[in-house]
Amino acid sequence: MQTIRGLLQNQGILGIRHLQVLLLFLATSIAFSLRVAMSVAIVPMANASTANPDIEDYGWTKTQKDLVLSSFYWGYLVPQVLSGYIVNVWSSQKLIVIGMLFSGIFNGLTPIAAHYGGLEIVLVCRIGMGLTQACMYPCIQTLLSKWVPPGERARLGTFAYAGSQLGAVITMPIAGVLAASNSGWPSIFYIFGVLAIIWSITFLYFGADTPSIHRSISPEERMYIEESLRTTEAKSDDEVKQKLKTPWKHIFTSLPMWAIIIAHSTQNWGGTTLSTQIPSYITGVLNFNVKESGIISALPYSVKFILTFPISWLSDFALKKGAARGTIRKICNTVAYWGPAIALACMSVVPTDGYIWAIVILVLAVSLNAGCLSGFLINHIDLSPNFAGTMVSITNTFATVISIIAPLICAIIVTDESNVYQWNIVFYVSAALFFLGNLVFVIFGKGEIQWWNDPKAQQQKRKEKKENETQI
Repeated sequence: MQTIRGLLQNQGILGIRHLQVLLLFLATSIAFSLRVAMSVAIVPMANASTANPDIEDYGWTKTQKDLVLSSFYWGYLVPQVLSGYIVNVWSSQKLIVIGMLFSGIFNGLTPIAAHYGGLEIVLVCRIGMGLTQACMYPCIQTLLSKWVPPGERARLGTFAYAGSQLGAVITMPIAGVLAASNSGWPSIFYIFGVLAIIWSITFLYFGADTPSIHRSISPEERMYIEESLRTTEAKSDDEVKQKLKTPWKHIFTSLPMWAIIIAHSTQNWGGTTLSTQIPSYITGVLNFNVKESGIISALPYSVKFILTFPISWLSDFALKKGAARGTIRKICNTVAYWGPAIALACMSVVPTDGYIWAIVILVLAVSLNAGCLSGFLINHIDLSPNFAGTMVSITNTFATVISIIAPLICAIIVTDESNVYQWNIVFYVSAALFFLGNLVFVIFGKGEIQWWNDPKAQQQKRKEKKENETQI
């Protein structure tokens, strides 16, 4: 029986690594739910007549609403690099558990903060959520690099990150229904906050930093993972871990790394703009109410979620057939960026009464972006499995700055939410950045492990440098 179990785990059917990825998938789902719930809730928080008029509102302006939507990223920015450092010297599992726990608490406190403290205290809660979620991607990237064999990386890595799409799919319609219910918009924050707390407790028990320390993994699966990785990140030896010094200089002078930074930054501009502004666009231009807006806003993310799986499967299949890893990443990213760029550029030709075409184009713009999960986002591990967590914290720092700026720029451009021409400017800017970001990634991106990932290579490089200095 044990042999059969081990064989099934090795062949990818019942592996503990799949349980880890499933839990990470749920983490990204819930984390993204906490982010996008505000995009729906903020409409009735500003004007209760759009949902349940019996629930308190605060009369916030468009600028104040965009300030709230942007504030999450103020906190999200600050600990990014610190999180990347912590995952290299401490436990990624425990760090993500702590982060999700407090993120859920801050989210649950938001209605109380709004009632008693107003806009300023709501901003404090959103900033707190950002601070506690900053560890999310460094932790996930590090855990994936230790749990997922290279041949399964696109499938399982994409699945873990695809949770963000499911989070939007579930949250937007549910938030719209809750906002119009008797309990009103406050219930949105209570429900999703509790889910984050439950997940934290679950992953504390069932998660682990590496296969070698998981309480339930079979010896066969552990050996399969470690032999597939063939790098020191599969080992739990603290002494080995301490020898891995982060090659900051080489990371920041790496062109493939800068290609990811630019790709990540332009992704966040387009992604943040769409996720935060679609509900306002649908209610302001297309004249739907909040409940309808939540359902329609979820439609693009439903299609995106579905598309992630065939794209990731095809990526791993192409890799198995001998295609270059870098080529696969660039093709996926091109679909993810240039597809939405074309779609958003077409928004200006949609007639003012053509809401069906507007929705179709928004679905295309969001759903085609699914390819980025098998593109730049998983590319950190391709370049350096040992420092993937640190690298994603760096790229996420740059990208988070863009996430802060994007809603604020949108607020400057869109002074009248019913003005379709102002919205078209927003779409044009996002289309241009999608195009340029992928162009840089295609030209400078790589798919091979960089020499500075290997500590032995680092030591050899230092040795050669000393010998050269001695000769001089």
